[in-house]
Amino acid sequence: MMTVETRIVNAAHLRTAFIINPVAGGVSTRAARRQRIEDFTRRHRINGTIELSRHGGHATGLAREAIAAGAQLVVSVGGDGTLNEVAAALVDTGVLYGMIPTGSGNGLGRDLGLPLDFDRALEVLLKGTVREIDSGVVNGLPFFNVMGLGFDAEIGRRFNLSRQRGLFSYLRIGLVTFFNYRRQSLVIESDSGERLSVEAFLASVANSTQYGNNAHIAPRALLDDGRLDLVAVTTRNLFFAVPLVFRMFAGSIDRSRYVRSISGTRFLIRRTTLGPIHTDGEIHDCSAELEVSVRPRSLRVVVPGA
Repeated sequence: MMTVETRIVNAAHLRTAFIINPVAGGVSTRAARRQRIEDFTRRHRINGTIELSRHGGHATGLAREAIAAGAQLVVSVGGDGTLNEVAAALVDTGVLYGMIPTGSGNGLGRDLGLPLDFDRALEVLLKGTVREIDSGVVNGLPFFNVMGLGFDAEIGRRFNLSRQRGLFSYLRIGLVTFFNYRRQSLVIESDSGERLSVEAFLASVANSTQYGNNAHIAPRALLDDGRLDLVAVTTRNLFFAVPLVFRMFAGSIDRSRYVRSISGTRFLIRRTTLGPIHTDGEIHDCSAELEVSVRPRSLRVVVPGA
C-alpha cells in the first residue's frame, strides 16, 4: 500500500477521498458542503472523490473502499462521530487522515488546532503537515478523542437522540440527567500497577484533552505520548459539581479533590453491571468489564503547518 513519506502535505498532489456526514452541523450549511468541496477540488485540480455517509458505520466502509481504490488522503467532513468512523479504517495503514470539523463539539479538531471555519479547514489540506497521534481501543472499539462511561455516556446517549445540537443543548441535557443519575462502583487497574476503587459519577479515558467545546476533561493529556489519561469524577453533589464544570472549561478539573486521575497504556475497568459507554460520543452497550489500551502513533493526521 502506498504511503506518503513527505511531511508537507498538499492534497493537489495526492489521491484524495472526501467522506461527508450530511447531517452534521448547522442545517443552513449542510446543502452547500458538497458543492463547496467540488469547487475546491476543481479549483486546485485535486484528484478526488466525494461520498456521503448514509447511516451509522457507513463512513468506515466508505473509507476502506477509498483505501482499496488507492486513496492516499481520506478526509472526513463532520463531527467527532464521523471522525471516529473514518479514522477507524485508517489506523496503522499509513494513509493520511484529514478532518473538516463541522460537528457540535469538535474535540479532537480543537486539540489539533484545526480551523473551525469550513474554508480555512479546507486550506489546511493544501499546506498542512503530518502529525502522528495515538489512538485508543476499548473492548475492540476504537476511539481517538475520549471514551467514557457513567454520566457522560448517559448524556451522550440522550444527546444523540435529541434533535437540537450545540453546546447549550448539551448543557441542558446534562442538567436534566444530573438529577436522576446515580454513581457506579468501579475498580480500575492500570498497567503500572495503580488501582482505584471508586464510586464514580463518570469515568473517562482521554487521548486528547477535551470532550469538545473546550471542555477539558483531561488537561494533561497528550495526543502523541503513547499513553491515555483516565479521569474519574466521584461527586454528584450539585454544590460541588457546579464548580467542577467551571474547572473543566478553565482546564483545571484535575486539581479538584473530587477527581481521581491516572495515566497508563492499558486499563482494566470493572463495574457491577453492563451498560452504555461512548467512544468519541458514539454510544455502545458493553459488558461490565472493559479493557482499554493505547495504539501509539497509529494515525497520521494532516494539521496546520508551523
